[in-house]
Amino acid sequence: MERVGPQGDRARIRERLKEKIRACLSFEKVRLSSGKETDFYFDGRQVSLDPEGSVLIAELMLDEIERKGRGAVEAVGGLTSGADPLTSAIGVLAHQRGVPLKLFYVRKEPKAHGLGKQIEGPPLTPGTRVVIVDDVITTGKSILQSRNVVENETGAKVLAALALVDREEGGRETLEREGLEVLSLYRRSDFLP
Repeated sequence: MERVGPQGDRARIRERLKEKIRACLSFEKVRLSSGKETDFYFDGRQVSLDPEGSVLIAELMLDEIERKGRGAVEAVGGLTSGADPLTSAIGVLAHQRGVPLKLFYVRKEPKAHGLGKQIEGPPLTPGTRVVIVDDVITTGKSILQSRNVVENETGAKVLAALALVDREEGGRETLEREGLEVLSLYRRSDFLP
């Protein structure tokens, strides 16, 4: 990939990431972890665990976070495992750009050993302003699970959900009804003829 700086050509970055996502799409019927069937399957880790894809995602997601205003968002994370590579990539780029962010991930269940934590990473404190990230929005369940754990265990305030792809299968509407701003880099309709 041609090196792109923090203020590089966003249209070119968006188009390249879109190409990488398109290569990981399947339009065959599959059953999702939610139990729903879909004919739009996106294997997000094929992109987020690819070095180039990771950089492209971080560029665009950090742009969305910074668009909220410098310092408006203090922490980024989400439910393991979809959010893990996104969180790490955003964190590296944030450090390089001098954007202070705490990173975390939320376990599906509290650890059965050690301190029994469900949230891993530097401590979040009451009032910390958070964005939850995920690779895809379907029902919104994993984002809501993350939000509930973060807010109930730490007192932090989840401001928004930020996803790589919105499947446009009702998750956005569910999250908005729950009071979350929903941002996505792409929507299902971006990949249909």
